[in-house]
Amino acid sequence: MIDEVKCMSAQKIKIINARALTPHGIIENASVMITGDKITDIQEGRIDSSNATIIDAEGKYVSPGFIDIHIHGGGGSDFMDGTLDAFLKIADTHARYGTTAMFPTTLTAEKEDLLNTLDVYQEALKRNKSGAQFMGMHIEGPYFAMEQRGAQDPRYIRNPDETEYKEIIAHGGNSIVRWSAAPELEGALQFGRYVKSNGILPSIAHTDGIAEDVAKAFQNGYSLATHFYSAMSGVMRRNGFRYAGVVEGVYLIDEMDVEIIADGIHLPAPLLQLVCKIKGIDRVALITDAMRAAGMPEGESILGSKKNGIKVIVEDGVAKLPDRSAFAGSVATTDKLVRNMIKMAGCSMVDAVKMITIVPARIMNIDQQKGSIAIGKDADIVIFNEDINVEMTIVRGKVVSSKW
Repeated sequence: MIDEVKCMSAQKIKIINARALTPHGIIENASVMITGDKITDIQEGRIDSSNATIIDAEGKYVSPGFIDIHIHGGGGSDFMDGTLDAFLKIADTHARYGTTAMFPTTLTAEKEDLLNTLDVYQEALKRNKSGAQFMGMHIEGPYFAMEQRGAQDPRYIRNPDETEYKEIIAHGGNSIVRWSAAPELEGALQFGRYVKSNGILPSIAHTDGIAEDVAKAFQNGYSLATHFYSAMSGVMRRNGFRYAGVVEGVYLIDEMDVEIIADGIHLPAPLLQLVCKIKGIDRVALITDAMRAAGMPEGESILGSKKNGIKVIVEDGVAKLPDRSAFAGSVATTDKLVRNMIKMAGCSMVDAVKMITIVPARIMNIDQQKGSIAIGKDADIVIFNEDINVEMTIVRGKVVSSKW
């Protein structure tokens, strides 16, 4: 437990009696030292120190903070609401479930809405003091295949527009770090090369292409498959001939990473197992793809902005279109992803945690500062029990959520 007296003035935190999760295994009876916003020591047994706030983990797991690279909302808010309050509410909501870093994600929308969201993101970076840290914007759409739009608003789906995406990137500056698009569209390969040249990760999404499109996309900078299996083609027939789809194309490229919505609904247990078996743990990132209803009671909700979003129904642990013809987003939190990969996919605790920590950190090129408990890295820590119930979340050395 926290020594409340020391907590008032100490600039150091020492976690003791921990089962520390590392990419290589579990350190039993571990101690972790945090100084300021960095991890300064980790070892088996006790660490000698003075003037430190003591947190007794009581034999629970101490994990790197969970990193969500694809998230739209939570706590009743969506990033497309375009308000500072929405951004901060989402960050606070998901921190309670162990998320310490996130990449706010847009939806298919008008250009003006995307530009406004980027502006609000910049302000949110300065004002976010109590929730998961914002690590950069993920633009999802509007360059998608209409046939694989899922719950994306068809009014705004279009082919890549060079003038438009160059304007958006120039406007966003360094805010945009990832952009998802369908690689078979006219102009999509040029788009991939351009965003890659600007330090932005191009990702395959909402695509009706074939395996050959994936191979070309990979050669032009696309190295990640957005919510793998969801809104993308598999084996198909065209004019009587059978073709390998995008799913098979991604499997064929060993170097291509995938992210999966491991809410237990978008992908059933056999597919979770198959992804891990074929791609390997080190190529799989877990994502929530959460919309505004995450952390909220079931019932009616809105996908996208309150101004022009789509009405959805949240039931059975997932958001659906009103006619129940398709899923309309996840309401998962990161703790549930880890729990599902252990119970449904048969992963070890170490592997399940890797897929929500060091793997997404590597994919998004932040693994030098986040993703594992190591000396010199950001002090992003989650403490949870055997059932992955999060009891404390620490973001850059600051306790932002605690049940103690």
